[in-house]
Amino acid sequence: MGKVAVSEFISLDGVIEDPGGGEGTSFGGWTFRFPADDGQRFKYEELMASDVQLLGRVTYEAFAAAWPGMEEAAGDFGAKMNSMPKVVVSTTLTEANWKNSTIASGDLADIVAELKKQYEGDILVAGSATLVAALRAADLVDEYRLMVHPVVLGQGKKLFQDGATPTDLALVETRKAGPDVQLLIYRPANRTP
Repeated sequence: MGKVAVSEFISLDGVIEDPGGGEGTSFGGWTFRFPADDGQRFKYEELMASDVQLLGRVTYEAFAAAWPGMEEAAGDFGAKMNSMPKVVVSTTLTEANWKNSTIASGDLADIVAELKKQYEGDILVAGSATLVAALRAADLVDEYRLMVHPVVLGQGKKLFQDGATPTDLALVETRKAGPDVQLLIYRPANRTP
């Protein structure tokens, strides 16, 4: 049975918005200021271990606009991004034209339960702030993989929103992703591995 793994680039003040600069914010591209070669290896291994991506509409649209044109330059990573199944959770999207993409709407717990039955590998959730908040509120996240960058942005969408239900997490792994970047992996404390 697959597990729902939320994977985020995150600032010290919890911001996950526009790490690569593609969203057009004034603070976008903040991850590029911090080399993280080990982090890039982790992202490769993480994608290869995943069977399906579960994405919110905004992240899906950004990925669908970028990845088809990057496959050759990104090698195996780009090939996997484009070929693997992608499920976009949306109530407004009417077409999902990126290769192997489907639109899911309805009860989020049912969507996740069906994916867990269907896939053995990880169900990877990247970006997708609104979807992650809904997954967290429904206690559907099995693991948080946070690549913490040494920057305080002071603005932007946060992973854990103000007013969210408190949740205890257990640290299951930590490692350097780059000279100043840390990878922290947490699971909800009420879950067994």
